[in-house]
Amino acid sequence: MLDAIFEGIFSLGGYLGAVIIIILILTSAIKIIPEYQRGVVFRLGRVMDPKGPGIIVIIPIVDKLVRVDLRVFTIDVPVQEVITKDNVPIRVNAVVYFRVMDPIKSVVAVENYIMATSLLSQTTLRSVVGGSELDEVLSERERINVELQQIIDERTDPWGIKVSAVEVKELELPDNMKRALAKQAEAERERRAKIINAEGEYQAAETLSQAAKVMEASPVTLQLRYLQTLKEMSSERNATIIVPFPVEFLNAFSKGGAKEREKQE
Repeated sequence: MLDAIFEGIFSLGGYLGAVIIIILILTSAIKIIPEYQRGVVFRLGRVMDPKGPGIIVIIPIVDKLVRVDLRVFTIDVPVQEVITKDNVPIRVNAVVYFRVMDPIKSVVAVENYIMATSLLSQTTLRSVVGGSELDEVLSERERINVELQQIIDERTDPWGIKVSAVEVKELELPDNMKRALAKQAEAERERRAKIINAEGEYQAAETLSQAAKVMEASPVTLQLRYLQTLKEMSSERNATIIVPFPVEFLNAFSKGGAKEREKQE
């Protein structure tokens, strides 16, 4: 009877062990790949076609699964010490946006595509900014962003990486250079103010010259302007107005007296 009991226990344990082994095998063989991932399977060291999304089945021990994220990655490029083309030391950093387009290349062609892209972005940032003058870095940032994106995207293409954008975030200048730029900006504003003032004086002088020509051609216009000025001056209170005697009246009187003397003679 004891033998029958022991045999039943052993058989039950064997069943349980077999069930556990089967569960472990199924667990290691069945994988769930999310929509934003792909599974790169190596079967006996040879790469297979990407798997997923959804449920996939691999052969335990024989297959090795590597998950690859297809979402957009954001890399914050650390601050880089750069000397521009005109020998100005600056500190600059950037941000890089990229995603995996070919899961197999991102696993087979490079060991760690995130680190590789980050290091490549740092060296490219130093190279591009170092090959530009300070004024270009300050005023043509969009062009520098496009140039960085094109260079990094071209070099990461063999890794199955697509760089969508590169943006220069911050640009830090030395204190003496900040003061020099401030003086330059102030001088530029003063120059523009003088040019605008000179243009205004030139236009006013030209207008006055044209008005003088019109008054010279029509003396009546000068008299009307004279009377209008007297009217404006008389509208002010507590004002004493000294009206000069028109020279034209003296000429008229002098001409009339000369005519009378000629008649008497």
